[in-house]
Amino acid sequence: MTDKSDLHTKAMDFLLKTSRTFFIPISYLPKGLQEGIGAAYLCMRAIDEIEDHPNLPADSKVSLLQALSELPDADFKEEHLQKLFEPYKDELPEVTLFLSDWVEFCPPGAKGKVLESTKEMAEGMAKWVIKDWQIHNEEELDDYTYYVAGLVGVMLSDMWNWYDGTETDRELAIAFGRGLQTVNILRNREEDAERGVNFYPDGWGFDEMLAHTERNLALADAYIEEIETKDIIQFCKIPLELAKATLKALKEGKEKIDRATVTEIVSQVVEH
Repeated sequence: MTDKSDLHTKAMDFLLKTSRTFFIPISYLPKGLQEGIGAAYLCMRAIDEIEDHPNLPADSKVSLLQALSELPDADFKEEHLQKLFEPYKDELPEVTLFLSDWVEFCPPGAKGKVLESTKEMAEGMAKWVIKDWQIHNEEELDDYTYYVAGLVGVMLSDMWNWYDGTETDRELAIAFGRGLQTVNILRNREEDAERGVNFYPDGWGFDEMLAHTERNLALADAYIEEIETKDIIQFCKIPLELAKATLKALKEGKEKIDRATVTEIVSQVVEH
């Protein structure tokens, strides 16, 4: 058991270590929402690290992910998770081993929805490990990106509703997460190919994935237009504008955007 101030420090430290893209907007959120979104992101990251692990055998990944998807909410505690992770504790990263801390960090009123999305993500990821991430058409791409990123959009919408009653369209929320994910798929194609993974449907090249991504980012714009709370708009706009800038860089033949561009984009969104 960690006290609340230590837990907050630990969570923010892990957010910075695991995803600068999400740490930046989370750091601007007001109290309550910061803890809710931070905890949710870390729970999902903990699951993602299992699916994405370079050394864990597929059957171990499936076993762990399915066990987490079926675990009752009340059992997301240190003693239960420690027992589940024990056979893999030397392989799993700390962000996964500390899953019970992220659940504890979550505000009580938001915990149910966070665990609901986290467990659905674990279930879907297990399915895709079994399929060996073989994507042949756009429908399969959408199914895969729903589980790894669309559910992040769903979770965010649940958090907005919990925080101040903000209502958003579920399909647009999914497109928001999906658009951010497919920017990463475009950016990481060579890296993915080196580890034998290809997320492109059969017959697709850069142009087809680009068009798919731009459609989803347009829906992400529509998602943000529904929101009135300034803190929430700002949170959503930071990763979306970074994704758009990354897409522009990729179209120009660059690998990614530089740190100065990131700082400039964040400043523009925050000061707007």
